[in-house]
Amino acid sequence: MGLSHMAFSEQMSVRTMADTAMEILRGASEAGRHQRRALLAFSIRLVSAAIAYFSQALLARWMGTFEYGVFAYVWIWIIILGSMSNLGLNGSVQRFIPQYRENGDLDLARGFIRSAQLLSLAVASALALTGAGLLYLIQDVISSYYVLPLFLAAICLPMFTLTDTQDGMSRAFSWIDLALIPPYIMRPVLLLVVLAGAVAFGAPANAVTAVAAAIAAVWISACVQNIVMRRRIRNAIAPGPIATKIGRWLSVSIPFMLMDGFYLLLGHADVLVLDLFRSPRDIAVYYAALKTTSLIAFVYFAVVAVVAPRFSELDAVGDRAGLSGLLRASANWIFWPSLIAAVCILAIGWPLLWLFGPDFTRGYPVMFVLVIGMLVRAAMGPVDSLLNMLGEQKICMAVLGVATLANIALNFALIPAYGLYGAAAATSLSAGGAAFALFLFARSRLGLHTAVLGRAGAQPSG
Repeated sequence: MGLSHMAFSEQMSVRTMADTAMEILRGASEAGRHQRRALLAFSIRLVSAAIAYFSQALLARWMGTFEYGVFAYVWIWIIILGSMSNLGLNGSVQRFIPQYRENGDLDLARGFIRSAQLLSLAVASALALTGAGLLYLIQDVISSYYVLPLFLAAICLPMFTLTDTQDGMSRAFSWIDLALIPPYIMRPVLLLVVLAGAVAFGAPANAVTAVAAAIAAVWISACVQNIVMRRRIRNAIAPGPIATKIGRWLSVSIPFMLMDGFYLLLGHADVLVLDLFRSPRDIAVYYAALKTTSLIAFVYFAVVAVVAPRFSELDAVGDRAGLSGLLRASANWIFWPSLIAAVCILAIGWPLLWLFGPDFTRGYPVMFVLVIGMLVRAAMGPVDSLLNMLGEQKICMAVLGVATLANIALNFALIPAYGLYGAAAATSLSAGGAAFALFLFARSRLGLHTAVLGRAGAQPSG
């Protein structure tokens, strides 16, 4: 079956839908296998979203609004620094490994895998030591309740970064379970278990204890993921000599790192700027609203986890028709479930926030503002992933850089006057604008239409 047949016809008969459903479940064709992996990725992210969400609600209930706000602020710094410490290798691995395997360059594949892990650990460890030293020097000028949790956060960085790198490697081999289960299911469950055990043995339920529990959760999940991945790689690529192209890899990876940084700031600058104007209690309320609406984005990331390596493979063999078909299918897989998820989450948003505590429900109106940007991004399709996999990462980097600066500026302009609503508006405007700009670039430079709407006149360039 050609990849152009992956999109469901609007006039599909009951029998055709049944046949397609069975194909997805059996994975008999190439299209069916990719659809099944997308379904697996979505299922894992759905389960992980529920686990992560309710674990955060339990943390808020145990710790109280203030301490939860401190923990949320520190955890965001772990996410930002830990995700950037891999130098973008978690993104470029999804481009290089499929190409090397497709072309039979297994020496380079082995070299990339080993180099990516070692570089990630080395950079993250150096950043952790540097950050701890800097924090020691400036600890008198920051709020005292942040000092010890931030020191502990440095211990998380190396293994958090390794997990992120191994996530990308697993996606490159289409091992969706290995990519998603350790960071998104195992880690939050371990965090809860360790924290509950610590509190049961007399530790205070505060941000310090929570970050200490996070250290254990991050390190255990990273080690388990590494052990399983090593075994699978030995089966996928026979042991042999290695070759390296560090300069080439980093030249491609660094833009990925900058893009990851820009994306992370687009999603979290609001919380970081809020800390300059509001108390940890307001940060906690906003973070809970952000986490609730972010459940919508799991659809996007589940689909991209499957299709990103495939974009690279199709481009490597020059299959333009397959690439266009995969884009049409993935755009539909992203947008319509995201729209349904948005309606459902907004419908039950108030009771969801109440799970965190009665004070958190005042963040419910903020969710309506946050949802706008997420739906705009979903409507544009997997445009950032497409551009990155087809060698247009510099365009992504430039667009996201401008959007990040605009986001920070909007946060500083809107938060003092509008508080939580200003932070949400800044995030939605900048994220939605970035997605639309990337869509325009994909259409003009590649001749590929990534958005779910308005396809009638779009023709892929040959």
